[in-house]
Amino acid sequence: MAEAIAFCDDIASGFGWIAAEPGLLQRASHALAVDGRVWLVDPVGGPGVEERVRALGEPAGVLQLVDRHLRDCATLAHRLGVPHHRLPFHGVPGAPFEVRKVLDVPGWREAALWWDAERVLVCTEALGTAPYYRAPDEALGVHPFLRLYQPRALRDMAGGLTPKHVLVGHGEGIHGGGAAPALAQAVNGARRATPRWLRHQLRRRKR
Repeated sequence: MAEAIAFCDDIASGFGWIAAEPGLLQRASHALAVDGRVWLVDPVGGPGVEERVRALGEPAGVLQLVDRHLRDCATLAHRLGVPHHRLPFHGVPGAPFEVRKVLDVPGWREAALWWDAERVLVCTEALGTAPYYRAPDEALGVHPFLRLYQPRALRDMAGGLTPKHVLVGHGEGIHGGGAAPALAQAVNGARRATPRWLRHQLRRRKR
């Protein structure tokens, strides 16, 4: 489990935390609560996480939204005594989230969560705010491998959802009135912004 974390993404319905190592990846995890039950999303363990989860409510399940995001999902599910829902494409019993399939191809299977009542979108790999995701003018970025090929699910989310919170698996989330515009800009402008993203990443590597 991670030795150090930083808490972030404090919202009315939950909170997030980022593992200190490896620093480049900025691996973010989240706990979301409804009716006294708490769901962990792609979690990495660390000091104070379990205590804060239990303070938020009764643990209900661990959701692994990306096939390669093993992280501490199974370990935390076992320690908390809750189910480990790996790639829950068909939904999560008792949870308030709508599960949306982002990708289902060899090597990359990913689901996203849409919580309509709280206007929370959780997309933990296809979208991110870590520096390697973003062009200079982007608050939120599409995964580098998806900039030229954008899954239809991403386009549908950008066109059909108006989130108040966008929570990602790499970096801090986007909150408030800027969340929906950031999502639309990230997805709709990803291909066009690729040259700016590439120049920005090359400059970052030279520093």
